[in-house]
Amino acid sequence: MERVPCLLLLLLPLLCISGATPEPCELDDDDIHCSCNFSDPQPDWSSAFQCMAAVDVKIHGGGRSLEQFLKRVDPDTDPRQYMDMVKALRLRRLTVGGAQVPALLLFGVLRVLGYSRVKELTLEDLEVTGTTPPPPLEATGPALTTLRLHNVSWATGGAWLSQLQHWLKPGLKVLSIAQAHSLAFSCEQVRIFRDLTTLDLSDNPGLGERGLIAALCPHKFPNLQVLALRNTGMETPNGVCAALAIGAVQPHQLDLSHNSLRASGAPSCVWPSVLKSLNLSFAGLEQVPKGLPAKLSVLDLSCNKLSREPRPNELPQVGNLSLNGNPFLTLEASSPSESTMNSGVVPYCAGSPLAVGMSGTLALLQGARGFV
Repeated sequence: MERVPCLLLLLLPLLCISGATPEPCELDDDDIHCSCNFSDPQPDWSSAFQCMAAVDVKIHGGGRSLEQFLKRVDPDTDPRQYMDMVKALRLRRLTVGGAQVPALLLFGVLRVLGYSRVKELTLEDLEVTGTTPPPPLEATGPALTTLRLHNVSWATGGAWLSQLQHWLKPGLKVLSIAQAHSLAFSCEQVRIFRDLTTLDLSDNPGLGERGLIAALCPHKFPNLQVLALRNTGMETPNGVCAALAIGAVQPHQLDLSHNSLRASGAPSCVWPSVLKSLNLSFAGLEQVPKGLPAKLSVLDLSCNKLSREPRPNELPQVGNLSLNGNPFLTLEASSPSESTMNSGVVPYCAGSPLAVGMSGTLALLQGARGFV
């Protein structure tokens, strides 16, 4: 078989295909979505051929190692010979997960994707192994607008972000990193994310405020507008405020929901002057924290443990305040004969999709959509 560079975990078989079969890949009738699950002991990789027509492609590697594909990689082959074919693909959104991937293969994939029109890339449940290839003199990977990383481990530790960044063309606007094995970045190697407007570090429960300081490399996120820190082990709003100051980060919207926050703390923190929306929902608060920004367009205190309505002097000047799902509202709305338990009515916060299934960014944006 001719040795060729890999287009990606999915598209590699397309360059050396031996036949097309309907499984394990499924393409919808509109040729928009294509999904592959290579979990069989002997998967038919060639079935990925049908995904060439799709816009949105999702690939699951079945938890196996993809080192076998390195045999098909010829480092001396110029990927430009495949440029026209790659440009012709309709691919815009790609999700790859469930595999052990050699770093050489991953960055070879990014190199070939540089000729594609893909805009959104999601890597999930991946273990990137081996030595990272030398960075290119200029970015040769795709011009992504959105990059999502979920439970991705890197053999290079905290250097992975800077190494990955070297391969991506400028223009990344949304970066989401969940269940990361390392967020202690090598900040001196990280380049400035000039176009990044949304950074989502949600679902990293071990991050904490010290970890946040390490992740928010100073002056690397100059145009950040949305920062999501849902379920990240934050302890106090003031501690987060201090981390923002150290990192010189000035978000317009900040999501601290689903953290066990303490309301204590002196009002000594200087919040970003551009901050307009603050989400403190599902934070276990028994009272309004001190030291909040003096003025906000949106403040979400829903689904906490407030036993009474906050007094005006306890709140900032706020355009839209949400207190839904707090105990004092439940007591006001219910009588002993019409309690939530007896009536069968599910409380506002119990089992809410917002509580368990929504990413930090989406929750934040939905909460502020009508007000900002």
